[in-house]
Amino acid sequence: MIEVLKNAIKTMVKETFEGPSGEGSMFTESRPNSGFFGTLEQLSANEASIAVNGSTIAAHADHTRFYLWGTNIILKDGKQPEMNWGESWQINLVDEKRWNQIQEGLRHEYVTFLERVDAIEWNESLSKEALASLAHSAYHLGAVRQMLKVIKS
Repeated sequence: MIEVLKNAIKTMVKETFEGPSGEGSMFTESRPNSGFFGTLEQLSANEASIAVNGSTIAAHADHTRFYLWGTNIILKDGKQPEMNWGESWQINLVDEKRWNQIQEGLRHEYVTFLERVDAIEWNESLSKEALASLAHSAYHLGAVRQMLKVIKS
């Protein structure tokens, strides 16, 4: 059962970040680059800095990175690190260098998450953390994709 749960989580997280595998989609669009990475890569730093309803895509991306970082610490150490959630939303204006750093940081935490999922000793608490991270990331992907419609119109 644990192997089945682990593989399901990894499949869904991969769809969230990489987009569908080509065999259809569970919840993202069924086209290439519809996951987090493909969505962010199509944006310039200026576009990622445009505020939509008080927040920017850059802030959503970095907040998702921050959440994944926290999850990765929990999966490794079994306890939540000290986290300042307000700080994770303070990004507004980014230049190309900072925008690339945010995307690279998000990719790093994603890869680390997949590695942790393979390495942990599964229990109910860690299962909830992994599933919460999936839900949280999928929520922010949806928010970013809706913001993108406003920015690109």
